[in-house]
Amino acid sequence: MAPALSSADVVRYSRDGFLSPTRALTAAQAATCRERLAAFERAIGGPLTADETARHRSRTHVLLTWVHALVSHPSILDAVESLIGPNILAYTSTWFIKEPESAAIAAWHQDATYFGLSPHAHVTAWLALSDATAENGCMEFLPGSHERGQLPHTAGVVAHSVNRARQAVDGVVDDTPAVHAPLRAGEFSLHHTLILHRSQPNRSLARRIGLGISYIPTHVRHVSATVKAPAMLVRGVDAFGHFDLEPAPRGDLDDAAQAAFARSYEGYRAAYAEQVTTPPSS
Repeated sequence: MAPALSSADVVRYSRDGFLSPTRALTAAQAATCRERLAAFERAIGGPLTADETARHRSRTHVLLTWVHALVSHPSILDAVESLIGPNILAYTSTWFIKEPESAAIAAWHQDATYFGLSPHAHVTAWLALSDATAENGCMEFLPGSHERGQLPHTAGVVAHSVNRARQAVDGVVDDTPAVHAPLRAGEFSLHHTLILHRSQPNRSLARRIGLGISYIPTHVRHVSATVKAPAMLVRGVDAFGHFDLEPAPRGDLDDAAQAAFARSYEGYRAAYAEQVTTPPSS
């Protein structure tokens, strides 16, 4: 599997704010994950894109052993360690799925906006379990835009948004320098929490499936004064104790995993909702 990032990769990430692609899974392994995802969706009563199953879009690494294996995959963690160091927390994971011929989009935004994490050392790994292409709505990045710092956003303004807060960066974005980041099934990209990125509708007849994983070094804090946000230690040690550490699941959907997921979901939801109602200043 892929080694840790080269020094040239790290320089490119620092300059551009993203890096793509890097391989974690074989095509066959990605296909197996799609089968497991389909079985999970049957177990919860419908696709993760439905309103009734929205609760399970995030943090399934606390609930399902095979998702935990993805979040703690050595190839992904080796790459992330090259960027943020050896002591790594998974802050959250989110399924980003676009059904065939779906209008679902992400408007131009920065991940940092409603996460409430300080400093801005968060890196997202976006793992494709199906091919992500320009036709089916792969991510687009504005290279170097992370250097602008945190920009003002407005929540609740994007129809058919794949993001929970339906947010968009304020003002008109010059998308002339935008770069598509297509991925083959089993590949992942990495992007900085402040880079501007978006995705377009799925104009294909195939389902686009990706898992976004938010990683932070253990020294990062959540800025809430009222909520101790959950996170999972996936590499190294946590000498800081800033987060409510979650257990890895020992069985898919077993009682212990269900209870841990319920605590995780409520804690994350409370922390996120607090940030949406008090967005960061520019």
